[in-house]
Amino acid sequence: MEAAIPDKLFFKIGEIALITALRPSVLRYWESEFAVLTPKKSRSGQRLYAKKDIEVIYEIKRLLYTEKLTIEGARKKIAEGFNAANLKTKDAELPGEKLVIILREMAEELKSLRNSL
Repeated sequence: MEAAIPDKLFFKIGEIALITALRPSVLRYWESEFAVLTPKKSRSGQRLYAKKDIEVIYEIKRLLYTEKLTIEGARKKIAEGFNAANLKTKDAELPGEKLVIILREMAEELKSLRNSL
């Protein structure tokens, strides 16, 4: 059963690991195998997953662990299911959305700097 996704814009890989009950190494591996799984990265290089990414992770997990598909089979299913509408909306961010992402990244950096002082 899927855990409830907290109401946040971005999640770090450790948070995603807890939510999805997957190891961070599995998530990083899936990023290399599934083109639709591309989290943003902060200036410090930390992965920042959006809610859409969590939905993709749950779908990949279902395909691999429940339906017992291979990586290649899951990749094909994902390509069929996430083509056109889903991929276009993920890649076609509005300028205002990009600004929000940049501001959130800057806020994270500032918080990190403040905490290190």
